[in-house]
Amino acid sequence: MSGFRRAGLIAFVALAALALAAPVPHAGAAGTRKHRPVEKGGSLAGARRSTPTKPAQATEPEAAEPAPSEGRNAGRVLVVRLEGPVSPVTAEALISSVDRAERQGYRALVIEIDTPGGLESSMRDMVKSMLASTVPIITWVTPGGARAASAGVFVTMAGDVAAMAPGTNIGAATPINLQGPMDSTLARKATNDAAAFARTVAAQRGHSIEWAEKAVRSAVAASETEAVDLKVVDFIAATLPELLAKADGRTWRRGEERRVLRVRGLPNDRIEPGFRQRVLAVLAEPSVAYILLMLGFYGLLFELQNPGAILPGIVGGICLILAFFALSALPVNYAGIALLLLAVVFFLAEIKVASHGLLAAGGILSMILGSLILFRSEGPRLPWTVIGGATAVTAAFFLVVVGAGLRAQRLAVRTGPAGLRGRRASVVERLAPFGMVRIDGELWRASAGNESADVGGDVEITGVDGLTLKVRPLTKEARR
Repeated sequence: MSGFRRAGLIAFVALAALALAAPVPHAGAAGTRKHRPVEKGGSLAGARRSTPTKPAQATEPEAAEPAPSEGRNAGRVLVVRLEGPVSPVTAEALISSVDRAERQGYRALVIEIDTPGGLESSMRDMVKSMLASTVPIITWVTPGGARAASAGVFVTMAGDVAAMAPGTNIGAATPINLQGPMDSTLARKATNDAAAFARTVAAQRGHSIEWAEKAVRSAVAASETEAVDLKVVDFIAATLPELLAKADGRTWRRGEERRVLRVRGLPNDRIEPGFRQRVLAVLAEPSVAYILLMLGFYGLLFELQNPGAILPGIVGGICLILAFFALSALPVNYAGIALLLLAVVFFLAEIKVASHGLLAAGGILSMILGSLILFRSEGPRLPWTVIGGATAVTAAFFLVVVGAGLRAQRLAVRTGPAGLRGRRASVVERLAPFGMVRIDGELWRASAGNESADVGGDVEITGVDGLTLKVRPLTKEARR
């Protein structure tokens, strides 16, 4: 049994290694809801304050002055940072920031952006929240070297005022599919959908509609100076004080109502990411959540089959809780989880039932299908390398390791009193009824009961009484 446990732990290590080696897909553009590149990480972070600077000249026509705010932060600006791939975690944090800015009456919300893109459904949630915000939003691609690519293009253009720091770039929002190339019809649908959304966002915020569509259809990109010339963003700002100064006096609107943005001379507050956001930023990568789920299932299963192993139960319980925590931030399809559980049941049944491989095949098929539909259609997709690796390790574990262990348990006992019963021994001292016999090179005291046996004869062991073997002489026919 100790070898069985070691084999189980080896399978655990293999799955853990697969989790560590799981490829993290590159960020993609907003696209069809059926094919979404998803990235791990992404958080809204920062913790600093800034000092006001002198105002810049307004570049928009004068509009109505802003209505006095009744919030306790009416004289402050809230700053939040969008860094890393766009994911459900970053969407949740940004929407929370918009709600806080409205609830606490901030004069404006500044979103610092540095993202390679990400999940389209998360980007749409972010943009919807920004377009509906009652607080003016300033989007700023910063610091130097940062980018607003793919989904980041839509977030940047959704701001009432958009700016970029020197040395940044924006663009390349063509939909892509990390699972492989899309067919022509699907690619056309994805591109048309993303292009229409880009035109809508650009029109709402007064940015270049033509360039927004080209960013989706032709994957064009622009530097900060080109973006200003093309009217993709409003201006270039190197620091937060400069950003607020140049944004001051510009107009922003909601519906037909226009107001003037007054943010010069205002201090700012930054939002710190909560513990939940920091943990989810690490765990909410679909591949990581999937491997944690598998490790959790098998850890608890191995502990139930081998009570006292302890380590698999501890690891499995922790992994399962972390997996559910991560899945809470992802668009999970519970039918996928049910298929994964069904696969485990099939594998276990294959070990105990002679199905000639049918249950094992059903388990493999169920695991692959469950992995494919684990996330809803608008969500991410697991890479084939992760699905194939997890399926192979699982099948090997159940069919080879667990099967060998259970077969070993069913083998005849070869040690102790039970292992001696039924075996033959050779008489070396006449049994009348006590004498000596030899078995496996060992001499044992033996008793033939009411019978006797001569030297050289064969006897069969019928039992063990302490250190004395109970035997019966074999007839000549039995010896043959």
